Amino acid sequence: MTGRDEFTGSRTGTPPTGPGDRLARFRVPALEAALADARDLPDGPARQVALERLAERADAAGDVRSGMEARFALIEAYLLHGERWRLVEPVRRCRAAADHRPDLLTDPEAWLLLRYQRYAVEALLGTPRVGLDQTRSLLHDLAHRVGADGPDTPTVAELHCRIADHLGDEPTARHWYEQWAGKRPGPAGGCPGCASARRAELLASWGEWTAALTELTEADGDGDRRSCTDQPERDLVAGLLPALRTGEPTRAAAAHVRAYRRHRRERAAFPHLAAHLRFCALGGHLERGLAILAEQLPRLDQPTDDLAAMEFAAAGALLCALAVEAGLGGQTMPRPAYGERTATELDVATLGALLLGMAGELAGSFDARNGTGHHSGRMAAWLAERPLAAPVPLPSDDTPDGPDEHDGFDDGLGLAEQELATLSVKMITEVLHRRGEQYLVQQDDTVVGRWGSAVIQFRRAGERGEVLHARVMAARRLPTTRLAEAYAFCNAWNHDRLLPKAYAHHLGDELVLAGDVATDLTHGVAPAQLMVLVDAAIATGVAYAEAVSALP
Repeated sequence: MTGRDEFTGSRTGTPPTGPGDRLARFRVPALEAALADARDLPDGPARQVALERLAERADAAGDVRSGMEARFALIEAYLLHGERWRLVEPVRRCRAAADHRPDLLTDPEAWLLLRYQRYAVEALLGTPRVGLDQTRSLLHDLAHRVGADGPDTPTVAELHCRIADHLGDEPTARHWYEQWAGKRPGPAGGCPGCASARRAELLASWGEWTAALTELTEADGDGDRRSCTDQPERDLVAGLLPALRTGEPTRAAAAHVRAYRRHRRERAAFPHLAAHLRFCALGGHLERGLAILAEQLPRLDQPTDDLAAMEFAAAGALLCALAVEAGLGGQTMPRPAYGERTATELDVATLGALLLGMAGELAGSFDARNGTGHHSGRMAAWLAERPLAAPVPLPSDDTPDGPDEHDGFDDGLGLAEQELATLSVKMITEVLHRRGEQYLVQQDDTVVGRWGSAVIQFRRAGERGEVLHARVMAARRLPTTRLAEAYAFCNAWNHDRLLPKAYAHHLGDELVLAGDVATDLTHGVAPAQLMVLVDAAIATGVAYAEAVSALP
């Protein structure tokens, strides 16, 4: 996953505890207790406000360690809700405190702060709400800390490259690209498995279509790429337009269908939707593009960031303009209510004008902050594009509703939908692939994925691997002082719900609330049956984790 993609929103990775006795005499017990309570609040604005106030109280009381821990937790809360633009101030305060007290952070915390600093720098790319001078100062400071030969030197080069490109300074971007290309990110860098996609997107933005495809092809067998939960869809979407522009529309069509099967559902994949819409517009698949636009339009009300919203709006406006030219301007699509806006039915022409205005406004905001006209020009260039090739047939699931239909299920082993077979890891992963999910297969063949606040593991149990065992773990942890409450919650869940079987167990000084579902498949399982079992495990697991998150 990339810097944007890699953050999963987990609260399981809270920073390690502080240096201990060295700072114990500076701690205020009341603040420590309040911090524990704040961390235990459900994720949301109330938790953020509590952490902000605690950081200020710690500063006033001279409890530097509590202030640092509160801000680390606050940074994680901002990341969880996609609010990177708010990172700059807490990162700056953490950095100042650590510089004043070199013994304040453990080594893992020091590396974690470097990563937070990188997140704060990247925030500039996603929104005009972050100041350019602030970001340059943070990047200069990061470069100074990393040094000329440190493991994160490629990370600094990547940030310089992407910021220069964002400002429209292509010569400077190319200079830094040479220092970044072919190098693995350091500990504070982005996901190494997605580095090829980030480079390919830059090359494509410079019109180097063949070079972009070459970058993706050369990374195809990379171990980092295989271990990344965003792959292969991340690379597929990065290669959509380069493949279309180099005369490979069939390759682009296959990549689009496979990647959209997953991206249509993931909140974090919203920035990729613009590429899917542009493919449909420039590849001649206007009807499919309009269906995707109608399906994804509600997500524009709560985008991951302003850059993604701008690009989605511009791609949607292009699609609508081409649809009007093709005589499809009279089609209507629903726009649901949001906030004070009432639900309406918009025809394609009207929607196109609305999206055009939104894209122009956001581009103007970026350009006003940057002091350039780069993004306004870039969006204008998108809107001036016309189809690049005649449409080619799309793979079988070429409608937005395809991933929800199970007809013609193929598990990759040549099994018919109702044909019984021995449970295998391959069958489990094919079901998840069919659902468009992201997952990892661990060395012990456990398949792991994350759905909202639930981490779910699928594995084969029993003497012959004939039992499908699904285990869900809620991302929210409880302090051990709430053991009685945890037991009461689990007992109530098991009394009222059939699945999963809930329980709590200790993990250090925290309680993990988990649940199990086991199904004996001694006599085999058909792909369609396995799909039902996995669907049920995910649905009930997510409900369980959400119930844990809602605990007071």
